[in-house]
Amino acid sequence: MAEAGAHLTSSAALEQPSIFEVLAQESLMEAVKPALRHAVKILAESNPSRYGFLWRCFDELYLMLDVLLQKHFLSHCSASFSENFYGLKRVGGGQQGLALKSRSYWWSLLLLCLVPYLRAKLEAVLAKQRDEEDFSIRLGQSRLQRMYRAAVAAFPYVSSAGQALVFCQQLLFVFGVAKTHSPLLWLAQVRLARLSAQDIRHMQLREGSEPEPTGGRTWQFLSKATRGIAVSLSTSLSLGVFFLQFLEWWYSSENQDTVKTLTSLPAPPPPLHLRPPNQSSAECQRYYQTCPLCHKPRSNATVLSTSGFVFCYRCVYTYVKAQRRCPVTGFPSELQQLIKIYSPES
Repeated sequence: MAEAGAHLTSSAALEQPSIFEVLAQESLMEAVKPALRHAVKILAESNPSRYGFLWRCFDELYLMLDVLLQKHFLSHCSASFSENFYGLKRVGGGQQGLALKSRSYWWSLLLLCLVPYLRAKLEAVLAKQRDEEDFSIRLGQSRLQRMYRAAVAAFPYVSSAGQALVFCQQLLFVFGVAKTHSPLLWLAQVRLARLSAQDIRHMQLREGSEPEPTGGRTWQFLSKATRGIAVSLSTSLSLGVFFLQFLEWWYSSENQDTVKTLTSLPAPPPPLHLRPPNQSSAECQRYYQTCPLCHKPRSNATVLSTSGFVFCYRCVYTYVKAQRRCPVTGFPSELQQLIKIYSPES
């Protein structure tokens, strides 16, 4: 039994990350870009003349930031931003310490940044082609345009084949046949491994004894500025990841009952004190059909959802619009909380 389970405690098994870790680090960067896109969209809609170019050139600007961020982490941690966030590193053949070989470094940077950019551009072109098909916009029949339409039509099949290849690679990684879970890592001739305590100490020592950049003043300023932007961007993204996870938890379906409990107002007690004393049942019935504001029979009955009291629509609309509270209970109320009541006789 001991011989059969010896591989579980070997250094290779301890160094190899699980499929859950590698998939989690991939989903991290996939969640960052839509969040940044949404923030840029809100900014551009608030002032189109000033910030509209950010929305129009978002893919290119994100590519520049991605290159800056990934270059910083590949140089200092031998990993991408998301891989370093989950305590992983890239290991290549003949690598010593945390320094990637030059070929693996540049291939990793190219595949990390350029492949997602080209995929996003192809998907945008495909969406445009679908719009043209939906609105019956037919392009000309020149040779170049026919090649363009053929390439766009073939893209979904190529994309599906690529996803199938990735899935097969992940299955081989799960069963221990392949050392990498992604064909992109295989192309860069690297594999993922967990950071050891010695690697963490080495990164801390290197950060403390990092030499000043050589060259002219302009080059030194640009090097320091680039390093500062990369560090601040990585720090802000790390904090943003926790914020995104909090938002996902807050708006999750399992948490909606808790959110409603925390944000909803308490139900008011029944208005027993409003019942007139020493009156017959017919008089009480007429009283219950009157509006608490105008004290007349209700016209176009409307209930205020924050308190449950029923008023005339004109009376409660005017009051809530001016006072922003319930006329009887004083609960904060808005016009959106007015609900009309339609009886069978109406």
